[in-house]
Amino acid sequence: MFDLLVAGATLPDGRTGMDVAVSGGRIAAIAPRIEGEAAERVEAAGRLLSPPFVDPHFHMDATLSLGLPRLNRSGTLLEGIALWGELKPLLTVEAMVERGLRYCDLAVSQGLLSIRSHVDVSDPTLRTAEAMIELRERVRPYLDLQLVAFPQDGYYRSPGAVALLARSLDMGLDVVGGIPHFERTMTEGAASVEALCRIAAERGLPVDLHCDESDDPLSRHVETLAAETVRHGLQGRVVGSHLTSMHSMDNYYASKLIALIGEAGLHVVANPLINITLQGRHDTYPKRRGMTRVPELMAAGVNVAFGHDCVMDPWYALGSGDMLEVAHMAVHVAPMTSREGLRAAFDAVTVNGARAIGLAGYGLAVGAPASFVLLQAADPIEAIRLKARRLLVVRDGKVLARAEPQTSRLSIPGREGVVDPSSYVPHAAG
Repeated sequence: MFDLLVAGATLPDGRTGMDVAVSGGRIAAIAPRIEGEAAERVEAAGRLLSPPFVDPHFHMDATLSLGLPRLNRSGTLLEGIALWGELKPLLTVEAMVERGLRYCDLAVSQGLLSIRSHVDVSDPTLRTAEAMIELRERVRPYLDLQLVAFPQDGYYRSPGAVALLARSLDMGLDVVGGIPHFERTMTEGAASVEALCRIAAERGLPVDLHCDESDDPLSRHVETLAAETVRHGLQGRVVGSHLTSMHSMDNYYASKLIALIGEAGLHVVANPLINITLQGRHDTYPKRRGMTRVPELMAAGVNVAFGHDCVMDPWYALGSGDMLEVAHMAVHVAPMTSREGLRAAFDAVTVNGARAIGLAGYGLAVGAPASFVLLQAADPIEAIRLKARRLLVVRDGKVLARAEPQTSRLSIPGREGVVDPSSYVPHAAG
């Protein structure tokens, strides 16, 4: 007797007609036509069964705060940072936890079950750290929340930030963060990278830096990050987030930099929705898109993942917690519209994100935790095209969310019937 049996699913690797059986919170079997009774049987009918979505870059302390205390009129990164500075004195632990819980509800409904959030630790009260630690514990039964100690106002630029980062790590934040391009000088930015990597090595923690989130092609702190990663033996434990300056670099230097990133085993997280919104704001025409060189990094073997970054906060007025929306934007702006590129974009919001933040036991395999999402789509490419509806969300064998398939009933004379958007995949596309 199985606890749950999902029958007739398509898996991301292309296998079709597969049954997935769950027992004791783990995947007990994956095979065609599994025999046996189950407490619940779900007919997938050829739809895609995927590991849960992963968001490797988010700001949970700011989420859902849009309009507090005012709106970002220019839409720029710097006004967003200034606006966040105005909001910080008004923040309470209770309000941040409540907004975080509401966002996590939305995330779970979208099949998003793992999030790495950067936590601003520039305020001496460290209310943000306190709130996010409480939130992490409250959502632990149904969502993995990793917390980055992020000196938003600069590790050296902001008075007291060095001590505040240490205090926040002592409180229990999980990852060492930073923002070297926001320091006063390139020299201080490079020094902050060295210091933050040293702290991570001493504490045995991962590193995740906002790095070169700029249109300035001379913002090259990721070069220092790659070197310090090797020097401190942190390979595989370091993420360079954003890297938007690479969009504006000359091709010769970028080719050198991509090789260094690969050599250091850095993970890269691009944030398509935010990168193309906040970058290029000083341009008239042509306007730069601003996102880092995703296809080139992937071609060099670098693990590239996509993050949502913001949802309805001082930097971004939109967002829905939908990682397929993130992938959908990425394939347009990269561009990555080949069949191979589209499949790679799906990996960037699932398996690549899991690798970037070091998730253990992630994926569809016998013996792994029974955590997965059933999508109203035939395959990963269709899932991105449709931003497919999540029909079933399961974590450790427990159903967390359900939804009915999206359909419309027509009343057009001679064309009556039900339209299912997921039935429109061209057969020739495979």
